Amino acid sequence: MVAQEARPAAEALGVELRVFEVRVAADIEAAVETAVRQRCDAAWVLGDPLLNPPRIGALISRAGLPLMSFVRGHTQSGGLVSYGPDLVDLYRRAGAIADRLLKGAVPAELPIEQPTKFEFVVNVRAAKALGLTIPSSVLLRADEVIE
Repeated sequence: MVAQEARPAAEALGVELRVFEVRVAADIEAAVETAVRQRCDAAWVLGDPLLNPPRIGALISRAGLPLMSFVRGHTQSGGLVSYGPDLVDLYRRAGAIADRLLKGAVPAELPIEQPTKFEFVVNVRAAKALGLTIPSSVLLRADEVIE
């Protein structure tokens, strides 16, 4: 579904979007190999913790592809950049909701919350390995820069 929503944005930018479905973690290596064979220029991985092993950033960067993800850990393991919700903040907020429920709050009366804190992480080491230079204006905006 996300790929269908991303397709119009990719077309507007003049970017060809190729989707490689991964149903279980074991399918990831084959998807990366296919992306390399099809000469893809970059990878975008959705932040599904059930399908994404922690070292997926290293796997994709070894394949010579810059990786964009929603998950900080993917960038810490070798991906190029990540921008997504601060998971520590989300877990903290989930704990506060659990506390309210345990104290008798009615679930139907609790508000539905969306993430409010986001993180932008840039891996300069991965950029150098890919032969890319990250502009200083981008590095200044990053919450974390991996050297």
